[in-house]
Amino acid sequence: MRVLYVASEAVPFAKTGGLADVVGALPKFIRQQGHEAVVLIPRYRGVKSHKTLLPSLTVPMGDGLKFCSVHEADPADKVRFFLVDYPDFYDREELYRQAGKDYPDNAERFALLSLAALEFAKRAPLPPHIIHCNDWQTALVPVYLKTLYRNDPFFEKTRTLLTIHNLAYQGVFSRSTMPRLGLPPELYNAEQIEFYGKINLLKAGIVFADALSTVSEKYSREIRTAEFGCGLEGVLQKRTADLTGILNGVDYAEWNPQEDPWLISNYSAEDLRGKEQCKIDVLNQFGISNSQNRPLIGIISRMADQKGFDLLQAVASTMVQEGFSMVVLGTGEERYTEFFRALQHEYPAYVGAKIMYDESLAHKIEGGADLFLMPSRFEPCGLNQIYSLKYGTVPVVRATGGLDDTIQDYSQSASGTGFKFAGYSPDELLAAARRALEVYQTPARWRELVLNGMKQDFSWHRSARRYAELYQSLV
Repeated sequence: MRVLYVASEAVPFAKTGGLADVVGALPKFIRQQGHEAVVLIPRYRGVKSHKTLLPSLTVPMGDGLKFCSVHEADPADKVRFFLVDYPDFYDREELYRQAGKDYPDNAERFALLSLAALEFAKRAPLPPHIIHCNDWQTALVPVYLKTLYRNDPFFEKTRTLLTIHNLAYQGVFSRSTMPRLGLPPELYNAEQIEFYGKINLLKAGIVFADALSTVSEKYSREIRTAEFGCGLEGVLQKRTADLTGILNGVDYAEWNPQEDPWLISNYSAEDLRGKEQCKIDVLNQFGISNSQNRPLIGIISRMADQKGFDLLQAVASTMVQEGFSMVVLGTGEERYTEFFRALQHEYPAYVGAKIMYDESLAHKIEGGADLFLMPSRFEPCGLNQIYSLKYGTVPVVRATGGLDDTIQDYSQSASGTGFKFAGYSPDELLAAARRALEVYQTPARWRELVLNGMKQDFSWHRSARRYAELYQSLV
């Protein structure tokens, strides 16, 4: 099959979250199964190209034309990555927002990406069997295919899959935006694009895509409920038969403590001695080298309510007082960044916080921490808890979405891989941390728990097979 992936970000070129990891990895594993896979993303500032493929690509949009070019990046793992170059839209300091506010023309920016994907596809000798779209930024691809391009014989057999990586981000804009996006006015109705007096691009994609997927089994069920549906639960319920939950995979070529170049000492399930050196190293990186004998909690996250930081704020001091040390890496809401700075100031021997993101430090935390904390309010899939398992770093998670799908509670079974709590409350988080502390104080049980996690396999091979089966069912 010929599969065209269209997305707003992909590693190693541009990343703000897990979407980029998926789009950077999945095509490689689809290709290994014998299918053709190419990726199209915007050419953001600083993204280097290998060569110019199309010096000029004319894209009809609204009442006018946009003149783009398409470049090819250096191939990543033999997958071809193409870059839509339109500097007015993409040559900016950040991908989606600046100074904490979304760019006001985001609708036009990503409508252009969706239209450019279709025009780019038409320059190939054969049409794609599948166009795999991702999140609201490319949700207009299936809409355009079934409206503006519905009579184009080139796409007669092309089918679309829309993957929802995080339903909370939907691309909601003013109704007045529609003409600029080239969307037919008759789409503005409650069954298609209208959403409380505005337009909702993700909703439109959900309505028009041939199939839908999301990034874990549990999340596919959760988003059809009022609690997690973000106002789209009714639309998703109507498409239940077309919605599949496929757990994100992990690229163990990038995340493996045996070969990780960022770790001061590599280690494996057969020889864990290097993990002790990694703990010393990460404590030194954060300036809290007196904490070697205390269980070290690692946190790598966007600091926001979704990630459970309100719970953590309520109990972090208690956790430190009861025997934990903590290292935190990430950026986000000011009230949480200031909280961690204050916590570090209060407990300088036990708490380290770096309000930034650094890839090498993220790997060092995974390698050196004893526990990894993810108390999310909701979590479509989550990847860090899966990385943590491979690194022998025990996850403490809330039982939601992909966190619930990937972690078994050690309190319930000797084959467990971490600690889970169900209710969204500080008390339940603290109780889970205390269970972890109790096991940590019994080295034989702790070793059993660590090895249980390191034996898990969440590689992309299994997930890619499920995607290939889904593609096949569509064509």
